[in-house]
Amino acid sequence: MAAAVRAIGSLGRFTAAAKYSPSRRPPPAGYACRTISTSTALQTRTHVSCDIKGDVAVVRFNTPNSKVNTLSRQLSSEFTDVMNEIWANEAVKSAVLISSKPGSFIAGADIDMIEACKTAQEVTQLSQEGQKMLEKIERSPKPVVAAISGSCLGGGLEVAIACHYRIATKDKKTILGTPEVLLGLLPGAGGTQRLPKMVGLPAAFDMMLTGRNIRADRAKKMGLVDQLVDPLGPGMKAPEARTIEYLEEVAIGFARGLANRTVSAKRSKGLIQKITDYAMALPFVRRQVYKTVESKVQKQTKGLYPAPLKIIEVVKTGLDQGHDAGYLTESQSFGQLAVTKESKALLGLYHGQVHCKKNKFGTPQREVKTLAVLGAGLMGAGIAQVSVDKGLKTILKDTSQQGLDRGQQQVFKGLNTKVKKKSLTSFERDSILSNLTGQLDYKGFEKADMVIEAVFEDINIKHKVLKEVEAVIPAHCVFASNTSALPINQIAAVSKRPEKVIGMHYFSPVDRMQLLEIITTDKTSQDTAASAVAVGLKQGKVVIVVKDGPGFYTTRCLGPMLAEVVRVLQEGIDPKKIDAISTAFGFPVGAATLIDEVGVDVATHVAEDLGKAFGERFGGGSIELFKLMVEKGFLGRKAGKGFYVYQEGVKNRSVNSGMDEILARFKLPAKPEVCTDEDIQMRLVTRFVNEAAMCLQEGILSNPVEGDIGAVFGLGFPPCLGGPFRYADSYGAKQLVDKLRKYEAVYGSQFTPCQLLLDHANSPSKKFHQRA
Repeated sequence: MAAAVRAIGSLGRFTAAAKYSPSRRPPPAGYACRTISTSTALQTRTHVSCDIKGDVAVVRFNTPNSKVNTLSRQLSSEFTDVMNEIWANEAVKSAVLISSKPGSFIAGADIDMIEACKTAQEVTQLSQEGQKMLEKIERSPKPVVAAISGSCLGGGLEVAIACHYRIATKDKKTILGTPEVLLGLLPGAGGTQRLPKMVGLPAAFDMMLTGRNIRADRAKKMGLVDQLVDPLGPGMKAPEARTIEYLEEVAIGFARGLANRTVSAKRSKGLIQKITDYAMALPFVRRQVYKTVESKVQKQTKGLYPAPLKIIEVVKTGLDQGHDAGYLTESQSFGQLAVTKESKALLGLYHGQVHCKKNKFGTPQREVKTLAVLGAGLMGAGIAQVSVDKGLKTILKDTSQQGLDRGQQQVFKGLNTKVKKKSLTSFERDSILSNLTGQLDYKGFEKADMVIEAVFEDINIKHKVLKEVEAVIPAHCVFASNTSALPINQIAAVSKRPEKVIGMHYFSPVDRMQLLEIITTDKTSQDTAASAVAVGLKQGKVVIVVKDGPGFYTTRCLGPMLAEVVRVLQEGIDPKKIDAISTAFGFPVGAATLIDEVGVDVATHVAEDLGKAFGERFGGGSIELFKLMVEKGFLGRKAGKGFYVYQEGVKNRSVNSGMDEILARFKLPAKPEVCTDEDIQMRLVTRFVNEAAMCLQEGILSNPVEGDIGAVFGLGFPPCLGGPFRYADSYGAKQLVDKLRKYEAVYGSQFTPCQLLLDHANSPSKKFHQRA
């Protein structure tokens, strides 16, 4: 149930390279006549520098105090000045653009610069300035070569494709892409116009509508990159530094060759490319492509994300109405999208992710190098996979050989999928697996720096393994529990060293779900928390840290919503209808399907525990309905039957007819005044948001940012709404309270708004997020 907007369908990829002949291009108008040697700006430049190597200018990007280069106003201004000087200097015949940072060519536009704009017109102006600058590069009489190492994304890719030639390092860190759609935007510096001409319409749509990253070797096959350079190993300098120097040498050679016509920028096309080019030149073929792409986008986004549809419209305008119309529509659409609530929500999530990628507890005293995982089930094996994959020496322990074999096979299968997708070689896979040890005993635990238990959700079993582990681990070792609802202080009650006990709640499937919820008790030490966050970040997770309590944050928010789902089912709405209603609101997975995915037995167990802890507020549908499903073996996807019937290879699953009798037995009379589609959506969402606000009110959450990240990346709250707190800000706390009061009048205390929401409703200026 991975919550992401990266779900817009892929098209088959054809590549078609754009023709280019520098000799046919007129010199650009309006170039400033300053020379590099006499420029007064030279002394004050901080983001862009320039060296002359013979007759080739080497332009270096280097944003100060940052791991990556971004297209900020400062960098853009300095880049424009430097290029004007190059064009005015008769001794310079060509130029190379390169980064001084090995891991980043240009990672995209400066988001703060876009967010600082107050109106759509201001953002449109930014776009038009970028378009003009890159058009000057495209039309330059002196060939410009992009030498790419590291991330070349968004505006960075737009810079690269405006150049006459692109050379990239064949390195895992070198990725090209247009991720703007994931921020509710589109490429705004000519990318929507250049990309289809360079790689063909289907491949361009695939890139712009999914935001996927493309590795250098794939980019070469697509025609996005002209040459690849193999990275160098260590020598007198670090491998990254040597590779950058080598890349620069190669790029200078090609720039010189383009200038003296010994190298051609014209790309040879294969038969498929020629056929694709021919087909795409026919208006009726293009219309068919637009129609197919639009229907896929509508189906997968439910029309909730304006950016993908704008991308299609802008590309269409450029191809059908010409250059000027295409560029104008691109800049105007970029401006319009930047001020939409969807883009603001997605940008909020971006900032939230950045916030959650930092360790607020500082650097742990000891780095975790050896990790032990207890339980080789679905979760345990998943945790082992994401750990061993990131270089942690990992022990996977189970109580049975059969369970251990299944777990190790799951890890192998997960890594092998990467081999099939060519993101790993079989040698790399085997090298990673050599760091995984499967066993049935506690051998080697005396060297463990951290133990994560992923055994069954039973307090007695968890107490048993905690005591066994503490008898063999070293004093510094952290004990973490991957429980989804049992309070950590109850688990730690039998520990001799409760300061070393913490919760690490992973989400299934672990290798695909980005969130890790870390739970601290009053006794958990800061160093223990620092170690847990450091491990989560190493595993590639987005980490939120919450206080201990029944259900923590994520399970506690999900509980009331799922209780309401059951009540809606009891009122006669069938599973397919409730799935359609919830996905239409923006949830990536339907509400009934979600229960099947979680597991009906797990949902029953959690509902009982939370019901005991919170009483009537967590009521709604009958828990007895869940218990009867468990009795009949309807446990959800894992059992082949839940609300739906699951069969291998069958995509369109049918509703489980065995549920008819159960739903009939627990049927409740529907309340027409609160049973419209919108009311059903709002009954689910208001209970979720109200509980999230309650968690912030009680101090379970330390801030709304982590609340939004946890809800979106762990529970699938609609990304286009930005999370429960941003949704409360945009929908209006007063409007939310009014809805809660309406349902409270019908159903009682389950809809009573919490005090924090009431405070916000009574004071319109109060917002959970101060950033608009």
